[in-house]
Amino acid sequence: MSQQTAIQVLKPKFHIEECLAQVRECLERGWTGAGFKTVELEEQWKTYTGHSHACYLNSNTAGLHLAVRLLKRRYGWQDGDEIISTPITFISSNHAILYENLRPCFADVDEYLCLDPEDVERKINARTRAVLFVGYGGRVGRLERILEICRRHGLRLILDAAHMSGTRVKGVFPGTWEGVDVAVYSYQAVKNLPTGDSGMVCFAEGELDTECRREAWLGINKDTYSRSSNSGTYKWKYDVETVGFKYNGNAIMAAIALGQLPYLDEENAYRRTLVKRYDQRLSSNPRVQIIGAPYAEECAYHIYEILVPDREALLARLAKENIYGGVHYRDNTEYAMYAYGQGSCPRAHELSQHLLTLPLHLYLTLEDVDRIAAIVNQAVKEDL
Repeated sequence: MSQQTAIQVLKPKFHIEECLAQVRECLERGWTGAGFKTVELEEQWKTYTGHSHACYLNSNTAGLHLAVRLLKRRYGWQDGDEIISTPITFISSNHAILYENLRPCFADVDEYLCLDPEDVERKINARTRAVLFVGYGGRVGRLERILEICRRHGLRLILDAAHMSGTRVKGVFPGTWEGVDVAVYSYQAVKNLPTGDSGMVCFAEGELDTECRREAWLGINKDTYSRSSNSGTYKWKYDVETVGFKYNGNAIMAAIALGQLPYLDEENAYRRTLVKRYDQRLSSNPRVQIIGAPYAEECAYHIYEILVPDREALLARLAKENIYGGVHYRDNTEYAMYAYGQGSCPRAHELSQHLLTLPLHLYLTLEDVDRIAAIVNQAVKEDL
């Protein structure tokens, strides 16, 4: 094995002094739960993205669950109704549908590993209520076409934007597009805007944002921070209006996000520099297919994926050089609980057998990318 420093597939970079300054304020004030920092982050996220509403939560998964739950309630969906989703995603996307006794109906993917509009339209039936679109790798794919299909068929659109913090199209965040009912972002430990774990759910409609805040705090109609005043008095009385969940975000995670947010665009620009270098080094190899090529100028690029003939052999070859790749993601229909979807998305299933994630993070140099690409090219050329 090479003695060079190990290169991980994903590795967050924290602006430590900025984050500590934000956290210190929480500790000195004695407020580490939901409150002043979570409110500040929500406001800054709305300013940064253009969303009208933003509710800070403990994870993207919680946000997806509340998105499905509140849309189900608002539009009168029934248990057993369907949401069209993708099999190429982390299981949070599809679990969120099951949480509310709805059924994920899997549609195939396109060359971006996002939902294929033609297959989405084929999968629409009398029980279809919504589409859950995953912005895979930070990409937009054919979201505009998906939105047109949703409008024509009267379907709701949930955008799983876990990979999309900073992605724009002509300067605009896709989550703010007309027709997107709700967008859900992730600030999980290795995402582009990393914390320990947290997320943001952004409803287009204000009433749903209000309901979301109540649902995220156990159904209580007033959170602890709003019941406290600057004079130090505490209003203890509140009502519990529904069965909710303990999904609220806390001030410590929000403080870290606030320390990181000012650098997000700059860091996404560096990710694009790395992606462009990978593309340059790998695009001439006919046995390596780059997912989502050509390069996109406004993509956040959370991960960098290729298709190769023998993924396991290439992963092993890279590991010998102290380079560690990954797989994002396994076809969800291979899991026992989603096995009913086997055979429904042949392209997704085939691609998932060859999909490999190469290292992409802020500690990488262009020389690292050159070295990784050279190993990939040589290994594939030798048929591994």
